[in-house]
Amino acid sequence: MPVAALLANTALCIRTLVLGSFCVLVTSAATASDWPRFRGPNGTGESKDEGVPVEVGESKNLLWKVAIPGAGNSSPIVANGRIFLQTASEDGTERFLLCIDLAGGKTLWSKSAPGTTATTHPKNTLASCSAAVDGVRVFMPFWDGQKLFVSAYYDSDGRHAWTRDLGPFKSQHGAGHSPVVVGKHVIIANDQDGFAEVVALDSTTGAVVWRKTREPHKASYSTPIVVEREGHEPEVLIASTQGISGYDPASGAEHWSWLWKSNKLELRTVGSPIVCQDFVFFSGGNGPGDRHAVAVNLHGKGSGGQPEFAWETLKDFPYVPCMLSRGENLYFINDKGIAGCFHAKTGRKVWLNRLEGGDVTASPVMVGDRVYAFTENGTIFVFAADPNFNLLHSSKLDEGVKASPAVADGRLLVRGAKHLYCFGSKDATAAK
Repeated sequence: MPVAALLANTALCIRTLVLGSFCVLVTSAATASDWPRFRGPNGTGESKDEGVPVEVGESKNLLWKVAIPGAGNSSPIVANGRIFLQTASEDGTERFLLCIDLAGGKTLWSKSAPGTTATTHPKNTLASCSAAVDGVRVFMPFWDGQKLFVSAYYDSDGRHAWTRDLGPFKSQHGAGHSPVVVGKHVIIANDQDGFAEVVALDSTTGAVVWRKTREPHKASYSTPIVVEREGHEPEVLIASTQGISGYDPASGAEHWSWLWKSNKLELRTVGSPIVCQDFVFFSGGNGPGDRHAVAVNLHGKGSGGQPEFAWETLKDFPYVPCMLSRGENLYFINDKGIAGCFHAKTGRKVWLNRLEGGDVTASPVMVGDRVYAFTENGTIFVFAADPNFNLLHSSKLDEGVKASPAVADGRLLVRGAKHLYCFGSKDATAAK
């Protein structure tokens, strides 16, 4: 059935302190129960919402499950009780933004943009970019197969606000870039093969506020985060095959940059940076399995207290899935399905444990002191974010998962290959 027909006929049944003394993550104006961008508030992948049950699955705490037309790996974004999800038609000729009611899974509105078929990585899709919200508008990044665009719609009724053409996009792997909202700016890292820049758009008009050209190498897909170091204004941190840099979100001025020793990484960066204990962590990799994770001290002892190298490793860490932080440790599940816990300051391994569920593309999320991870064959693992490994629950969905999940208002949202799942406690949601 064509996407348009299926959409028409289917009722789809600030600031937060980081553990550590000096570093402050800067969040947007979204409410505490929202998931306003890829990986949630400031890209941490973490929710304080204890309402999400430990046990989730096809027959466990499933509030609703609805079909999603077309194909895509974009993550659910949530604001004001609404889910925003992107998808592409099966024939590749259209890109869609869906607005879905969080309470019941009904489609409230949908918007489309024309596109063409294009070559992507086998695990990628034509709708792998995730939206972002500012409480009034939803910002839809999309690749039409040739160019990269950002469109803005009013989240209440889907009225079009503006569209900005960012120009040609080239990569053998396709696109997967997600913006962040910082104040009144929509910021997106546009790193592609042979060209790289960071762009800030006015959230109201879509006008280009600033553009910062970067040294190009290979396409990267890392989504920015925002950090405020002690004694400094907030900075947008962006990782790439060059290293990691901090930019002024108001002007685009580069405050600092830490470069790989060779001045370029022969791998790609996909997962987003994460901050823990005054360190920022990021990684690169490639298909065969090479990994390169780096820790940079955000309060280096060099000239002017500029960030400086802390430690690195060439194994164990993830390439595509993003990491999580809790207390003094990093937690992750890597591309081969191995869960890990490492001491953030030193890089010391605390534990590694292979989870028998196959390869992993989706980033895990942390809810309270629990990590929820999803594999490409649909296996769900819930384990404790603790120095001692403890598997709390496992189950299997009827379809695979490659999109990173979201947590909002006591619900866990998981995009499978064909459906959007909403998990939560029936008693808790009935009381709302």
